[in-house]
Amino acid sequence: MKADTEGIVLRETKTSYNRRMILLFTREYGKISAGTNLGERGKSKSALALQHFTFGRYALHRGRNSYNIDGAEVIKSFYGIGENVDKYFNGAYVLEFTAKVLHPEVPMPGVFDMLIDFFDLLERRDKGFGTLVLAYQTRLIASMGVAPVLDRCAICGKPAGNWFSIEDGGVICDDCHAEIMAEAEDNSARSALIYPVSFDIINALKYFTSNPLKKLENIALNEDTGKTLQRLIRDYAAYHLDASNIKSESMV
Repeated sequence: MKADTEGIVLRETKTSYNRRMILLFTREYGKISAGTNLGERGKSKSALALQHFTFGRYALHRGRNSYNIDGAEVIKSFYGIGENVDKYFNGAYVLEFTAKVLHPEVPMPGVFDMLIDFFDLLERRDKGFGTLVLAYQTRLIASMGVAPVLDRCAICGKPAGNWFSIEDGGVICDDCHAEIMAEAEDNSARSALIYPVSFDIINALKYFTSNPLKKLENIALNEDTGKTLQRLIRDYAAYHLDASNIKSESMV
């Protein structure tokens, strides 16, 4: 089978005989792994389209058990991301996080478009890169079907308190928190994954979940809120989506 598809390069691995394996997020086929012999250097259409932070069109050949990229061309290059160290590391982290979270060969066109929007906003931003990353992660988590419960206690359904339980999947009330802490000796791992959260944290999560990235262009969280939310989202994604051991995590 031969097909053309829009795609975004998530990861590249060099193999033998100048061959490379490309982890490609495609609009039509989802996340796929494809081999290619296309050159990686120079200014040819194919070489530029196989670089990170590029939205491209790819000619695929699908065999019985594998894909091959026979041709590629750039639709849009977000080259400005690579010209700024902070932007580059934040962008690289998002690519790795996305690669970790997506299921193979499951089309997710909404996430695909969101990743392009992320590139566009990151390239144009001068500051507040972390806020944009957190918003993208929050929306991606929701797209994967494990959005946190934010409007009521995730355990009993009562009005929520100022606690967020990673294991229980959202905010919890004071009574449920007290019960968990009373049993902490028997389940210390669960109690260790409970965060005290302010209205700022919950409101930020609600806003990120309910608004497209394009509406966040001029929004930036304060440093304390951003750091707390970063820890919470990383623990949440690691627990519910097995998104841990991300190499670029330490760079952002």
